[in-house]
Amino acid sequence: MKYLEFVKDNFDSPGFPVFRMSDLKTALGLKGIKPGYLRRMVNYLLHKRRIIRITKGTYTFHDDISVVGFAFTPFYYGLENALTIRKLWDQNTNPAVITWRNIRTGQRRFGDGNYSVHRISKRLFFGYELIRYYDFWLPVSDCEKTLIDLVYFGHDIDEEVLAVLRKAIDRAKLDEYLKSYGAVTRKAVYSQLHGVQK
Repeated sequence: MKYLEFVKDNFDSPGFPVFRMSDLKTALGLKGIKPGYLRRMVNYLLHKRRIIRITKGTYTFHDDISVVGFAFTPFYYGLENALTIRKLWDQNTNPAVITWRNIRTGQRRFGDGNYSVHRISKRLFFGYELIRYYDFWLPVSDCEKTLIDLVYFGHDIDEEVLAVLRKAIDRAKLDEYLKSYGAVTRKAVYSQLHGVQK
C-alpha cells in the first residue's frame, strides 16, 4: 500500500488525473520494483476498484467519466459536450473527446457511462481552453470551434444548440478559425448561422 500512496502522490492531480503503466514502470522501477510485481499490483488494485482502467495501460483513481479524455492526450472536449461543460445549456451529454492521435475512434465505455472519441488533423487542433469543471481542469472547445466541429464531424445540429451558439459566437473569431478549413466546411458553417452566409 505504500506504493499506492506513492502513485497517488505523484500521478494524480486535477490537471492530469490519469497515469500509464509506462509511468509506473519508470517511477517504481527506480525504487527497485520488478515488472512482474508491478503487473500483479496493478491487477490487484483493479480488482479492488482502487484504480479504474480507461484504456489499455491507462488508469485513474477517479470514478468520474470526465477524466477519460486524459487517456488520449493531447485532447479537448468538444461538440455538444462542450456546451454542457461551459454551462451554456442544461442537457446531459456524454464526453466527446477530440484528439489528433492516431487511435480507434467511436463509442467507448467507462464504468456505467459512454463516451466518444473523434480524430482531427493536427492542423485543425485549436480553439480550446482550460475550464475548471468540478474537481478537474478540462480542455474544452470554445463556442466558435464547437460549431465548426459539429459541422466538420457531420452532426445534425439541434435547433436548441444552434440558438445557444448563435448568441455566444464571436463572428471575427469564427471567420479567423474558418481560414484553416476548405470552402465546403466554411459554407456549411455559415449556413447553420442563418443569414450570415458568405
